[in-house]
Amino acid sequence: MTHPDRALRVDHYENFPVASWLCPPRLRPPIAAIYWFARTADDIADEGEAPAAQRLGDLAAYRAALLAAAAGQPSEAWSPVFRPLARAIADHRLPLGPLQDLLSAFEQDVAKTRDGAGYADRAELVDYCRRSADPVGRLLLHLYGVGDASSLARSDRVCTALQLINFWQDIGQDLARGRRYLPAADCAAHGIDPDRPHDAPREARVALVRALCAWAREVMLEGAPLVHRIPGRAGWELRLVVQGGLRILARIEALGFDTFHARPKLGAADALPVLWRAVRM
Repeated sequence: MTHPDRALRVDHYENFPVASWLCPPRLRPPIAAIYWFARTADDIADEGEAPAAQRLGDLAAYRAALLAAAAGQPSEAWSPVFRPLARAIADHRLPLGPLQDLLSAFEQDVAKTRDGAGYADRAELVDYCRRSADPVGRLLLHLYGVGDASSLARSDRVCTALQLINFWQDIGQDLARGRRYLPAADCAAHGIDPDRPHDAPREARVALVRALCAWAREVMLEGAPLVHRIPGRAGWELRLVVQGGLRILARIEALGFDTFHARPKLGAADALPVLWRAVRM
């Protein structure tokens, strides 16, 4: 078994703020607990050189630690994750289902990477996003006291869009790691072999990424009205999250939609445009 605290030492770039000063102070601890739960599980699934069998075993142990934390008995394994998460579950009655869905997605990642498998079409990829991204938004809405069907649906769209944007931002890195998120149906529509996308002509690859980015933008804009439903400072943080995602799409476009060979990031120069667009939402 991997050392339980291994993944906590991995540094990560994120496209969005996590429990920033805009977040209501009383909610910063549970939001940070949710983030570190998801981030650590993702690291177990993806970081280092462990074989797939070990990763799946570690995720099973991580799931057992989650159930123990939910029962108010956080184990010593991954204690920096599960002690604060146990408090968040108890204090805010966090639902267990979304947390388990996240683990299901990470287990799927390990299995697909092991098998060299990808996604047949957009619907199959969206189903993965339903478990890998949407649960985080639903947990946050729970903390904000928002639970109506329209808000939940819009949250799902925002979270799915963020996940898709991350995929199209990281195409080169993911392919190098054996992680394949380009839908086979979209590849075929552009004359690209989904098993060998690097071999396709540049024009075909650029057209593929352009179409996928347009899809991600459409999904984000469908969910964006949620910013007007979230109260106070949390709503402003969501505005920055939405605009940060859209800004990454602009950065991908500025690269000529060639994220097979480059990975755009947000930097200090992006802060003012993101803030300006957030204010105008």
